[in-house]
Amino acid sequence: MFVAGPVSRNLGSAAARNQGVEAARGRWIAFLDDDDEWMPGKLQVQLQAAQQSVAEHAIVSCRLIKRSETTDVVVPRRLPTPGEPMSDYLFHRTRLFGGEGLVQTSTIFTAKELLQKVPFRAESRRHDDIDWLLRAAVRADTAVLFAAAHEPLAIWHRERELQTISSRKDWRFSFSWIQQNRHLVTSRAYVSFLLTWVSANAIEQGDRSAFWPLLKEAFRYGTPGILDGIVFVGIWLIPQEWRRWTVSCVTAARN
Repeated sequence: MFVAGPVSRNLGSAAARNQGVEAARGRWIAFLDDDDEWMPGKLQVQLQAAQQSVAEHAIVSCRLIKRSETTDVVVPRRLPTPGEPMSDYLFHRTRLFGGEGLVQTSTIFTAKELLQKVPFRAESRRHDDIDWLLRAAVRADTAVLFAAAHEPLAIWHRERELQTISSRKDWRFSFSWIQQNRHLVTSRAYVSFLLTWVSANAIEQGDRSAFWPLLKEAFRYGTPGILDGIVFVGIWLIPQEWRRWTVSCVTAARN
């Protein structure tokens, strides 16, 4: 087993993971970002789930604790339903507030063989974990599983002052990325990603020029649902601090 960690030179996360995969001597690979933690027994539980899977290549994830300065939240709040496309699970909202679908890098456990067949895109600057997951999950010989369905097996540190690649928003890159990968997602996942993920990034960057391009793209390739529309309008009309306060209150109430 190989655990990807710091490398002697900065290759970028995707290239570093590919290099780690090639250097690994075991059959199974797990990833751990340097600011995250694993619970005792995580790998054992995931290994057992992978060995029991009928799929040729199992991708085993798990729930985790999303830790901020003020709260610990267990995510994802739901697991994929049987037959649900991975893009719908990750992007399509079924509730007003997010946190539903998630497969975070430090929860991924899978076979080296799959990672060699479907390597990370070394040129990627962000979304490399989701990009890999979408490309791997569409294969007929692959299944995404969640081990220990109700038990978090990792800790994901999301302190606001922690500056990571994923925390630095770039809506134009995300817009371009989803356009290039439209063949990997359903139409409703595509629309949801545009109206929620990319819109939120644009607002955090203070770039309101994204409003019409994103809305036009959403209607060009799909039909936004009522929930997508509500979230989209809220992102653009409600001040960020108000939205963050509301999310914090809802999160606290759920815990």
